[in-house]
Amino acid sequence: MSRTLYLALIALLASAFMSGCVAKSDYLIKVAEARTQELKTCNLEKEKLLAQRTELEKVLKTEENAARQKVADLQHENAKLKESVAALQKKEEIIQKESDTYRDLLREMKGEIAKGQVTITELKGKLTVDVVDKILFASGDAKVKKEGLDVLKRVVDILKNLNDKAIIVEGHTDNVQIRGSLAKVYPTNWELSAARAINVARYLQQQGINPELLKAVACGEYRPIADNGTPEGRQKNRRIAIVLSAKD
Repeated sequence: MSRTLYLALIALLASAFMSGCVAKSDYLIKVAEARTQELKTCNLEKEKLLAQRTELEKVLKTEENAARQKVADLQHENAKLKESVAALQKKEEIIQKESDTYRDLLREMKGEIAKGQVTITELKGKLTVDVVDKILFASGDAKVKKEGLDVLKRVVDILKNLNDKAIIVEGHTDNVQIRGSLAKVYPTNWELSAARAINVARYLQQQGINPELLKAVACGEYRPIADNGTPEGRQKNRRIAIVLSAKD
């Protein structure tokens, strides 16, 4: 083979080799570029998903807090309703007890009520037993008569088990002024009504009424329930009122 032909063959082989290397290099570059782009796309998708997850977590936390608050509100409302129901039940029990006491007194005092000696009223949670003075006291006297003690004893038997009420004993008179020797003992109707109320309250205590529930009040002539211009009216105004009301 001539030297010239040999050199030409070598040149041809070198050219083919160089062309193959260039082609392979371009391929690797393109592959790298494709992978880089794919990685960028993955990173972008990843960031997008992370952002969506963060947003969902915020929404879930908001919903969870709202649900907890709603549960707390419902629990508070339920507690208030329970308290209201308990208060209504207690009030109902008190009203029922008052009504039972009222019926018991009406039954026990029916004879005196029929004679006009005793009046029993129940209004707005206050029960009042009015006893005219002539059944309890002699004229101008504050000492309770035996007949009056018998009446009071029957009242005591009904009231002595009441521990949730104040028992107010009120002394009342008509508007006739006290004169003569009696005025030395009771200068005015204030003193007479006070003495009568105290003596009745003391008797109630002696018969077992808790003295912490008792009050003796002098009203004198200033709370009439009838016209003092007639004998019948004055008789009604001269009375002892035993009032049951809520404790202070």
